Amino acid sequence: MQDGSDQDIIRVEDRYYILATTPLADDRTRVIKHGDTFAVFDPLGDLSPVGLGQQGVYHAGTRHLNHLRLRLHGRRPLLLRSHVREPTARLAVDLANADITVDGKVILPRDTIHVARTAFLWDGACYIRLRLRSYLLHAVDLALSVSFGADFADVFEVRGIGRPRRGLLQPPRIEGDAVVLAYQGLDGATRMTVLEFAPGPSRLSASEAVWDVHVPPAGEVECQVTVRCGPRSDSRPLGYDAAARIAAAEVEAARCGEARVHTSNHSFDAWLSRSAADLHMMLGETGEGPYPYAGVPWFSTPFGRDGIITALEYLWVNPTIAAGVLRYLAATQATAVEPERDAQPGKILHEARLGEMAALGEVPFGRYYGSVDATPLFVMLAGAYYTRTADLALVGKLWPNVERALHWIHTYGDVDGDGFVEYARMSKDGLVVQGWKASCDSVFHADGTLAEAPVALCEVQGYVYGALLAAARLAAALGKRDVARDCSARADALRERFEAAFWCEDLDTYALALDARKRACRVVTSNPGHCLFAGIADPERAARVARTLCHGTSFSGWGVRTVAATEARYNPMSYHNGSVWPHDNAIIAAGFARYGFRDLALLICTGMFEASSYLDLHRLPELFCGFQRRPHEGPILYPLACAPQAWAAAAAYSLLQSILGLELDAVRGVVRLDRPTLPPWLETVRIEGLRLRDRRFDLALSRRGGRVEASISGSSDDLAFEFEP
Repeated sequence: MQDGSDQDIIRVEDRYYILATTPLADDRTRVIKHGDTFAVFDPLGDLSPVGLGQQGVYHAGTRHLNHLRLRLHGRRPLLLRSHVREPTARLAVDLANADITVDGKVILPRDTIHVARTAFLWDGACYIRLRLRSYLLHAVDLALSVSFGADFADVFEVRGIGRPRRGLLQPPRIEGDAVVLAYQGLDGATRMTVLEFAPGPSRLSASEAVWDVHVPPAGEVECQVTVRCGPRSDSRPLGYDAAARIAAAEVEAARCGEARVHTSNHSFDAWLSRSAADLHMMLGETGEGPYPYAGVPWFSTPFGRDGIITALEYLWVNPTIAAGVLRYLAATQATAVEPERDAQPGKILHEARLGEMAALGEVPFGRYYGSVDATPLFVMLAGAYYTRTADLALVGKLWPNVERALHWIHTYGDVDGDGFVEYARMSKDGLVVQGWKASCDSVFHADGTLAEAPVALCEVQGYVYGALLAAARLAAALGKRDVARDCSARADALRERFEAAFWCEDLDTYALALDARKRACRVVTSNPGHCLFAGIADPERAARVARTLCHGTSFSGWGVRTVAATEARYNPMSYHNGSVWPHDNAIIAAGFARYGFRDLALLICTGMFEASSYLDLHRLPELFCGFQRRPHEGPILYPLACAPQAWAAAAAYSLLQSILGLELDAVRGVVRLDRPTLPPWLETVRIEGLRLRDRRFDLALSRRGGRVEASISGSSDDLAFEFEP
């Protein structure tokens, strides 16, 4: 690129491109979340406009606090340790005072005052506690200060979308020991941030609270800050300890009845534990049950595709999440043609957003349906949920939604009547690409030319195949035999068409997609792995696809790249054209397991586990770069990745299920372990508290030489245990 010439400038046409104009000052952030509220802190627990500028306390799509800085006698403390505690998602930071000098003389030596800073979210508020502990032999007087500010930026503004005009920041108000910050939006809504301080500060302004504290010898002092997002309540606010007890009880209740996994590998256990804690932190309450919000900071809201895949990954552990996802997506299923929302009758939601820009229609995502795959995936999840739970009552309630989804697949979904489901956006502001790789340049031909819509993605045909088989099972369970036979026949016909149109003999894989002229996008991508997951692939061809995906051009050493290194648009630093996504790899591993390639599923599981061991908090992010693995180095991070991300968190459990060959069939009353594989680094696995047909039981697996032994214990007398070694 050269200056001064438009021809030399590479223009980004994707309106929803996430802007990054400065490097990260520190690649670590500390994320906590509860419901529609989340916070992104720096490692010290401050909020600063550094790096990508995403730090803040957010509520309902708006940043309610973008500035928060702790100072001890005017100096920033020194960081000792920072982490997010499991399972309560509580930020815990250990700090020490810096040297305090006057006229060049040290009057308070560093590391003599310890600051324990903790924070958690509950019910739209951020609770912060500051405990100062002195290790001096004499008393000391200190100034402890917290400065603060709120910009009330919409999350899309933070992502980089400019606005021609904004609402008005209201003059701050000081009310006793509280400060009220407010913003009058263009949508007519008033958004408020109320900061409450206890004990009352020595000095309080519109932007800073200062406590003049007297710390006795070896003594302790405590101060609290509560940041409330939304109108101030007239009722007496909860204190830190009371709110913490309620929040902890809520987490414990959510995990009650959930299976727990213990293994011989402490690092693997740490990965699973972090993944489960992150997944529960990402859960929101929609009124229809728990729903896993997609990711922090950019996607902390219900997404159809993400919620479904997360629920599928975690289904064997806790089917309650799947029930919440199904009910919410059924309740929000489209009922009319609305081009501005890319909505059509029967279509399943892509995403739902709160916030000023969504309310005003500046972005179309208030309730948006531009997803080609969420609808068949919804039917697949309904079928998988029924198999896992035998919950015919919920299936009966969902059946009209399943029928509407099938109608969308057969009518609106097949844009040109060729028997394949395609996407072609209707909204001028909607997503250009409407599969899971939603970047505008992610679907292309071998020469790099972008595919023209309508586009039929290979994995979507797999999902439709899986949806038809799932609908056939559900219909049979409900006594609708004719519907079951019709769905089965449609699935068989689709499989034949798919093999004829998508297979690329010379590439040993399926084409990424068919474009508007039915030309195959003959590029090697991870997408065909999803076809194995759905079961549409011919077994002999599935084996060839698996070998292709595990070849060095596709497999980075950590996982399968979205696009092989040999392809024209390959870029290991891109969002979708060469990066490695944990959920993508979990789906691929499940596909390998489905076709019996347990060793290849183990290859992916090992890569993802080893990647987690290099990452902060053992947390797999949304994605990381697709560079080839280097000895003694961890994966290269993608700077804009969400972390935590729900389907990346749940991927750990899906990968474990794939290598164990674990199947739970409540309809037949069968617990099955199909040729389980344990790697050298995993000698034993114990799964406690599995539930099937209201029975609670445990599974134990151990590796003895080259064999895996397994046993079942607990109240499983009326369950069939099938073990294929």
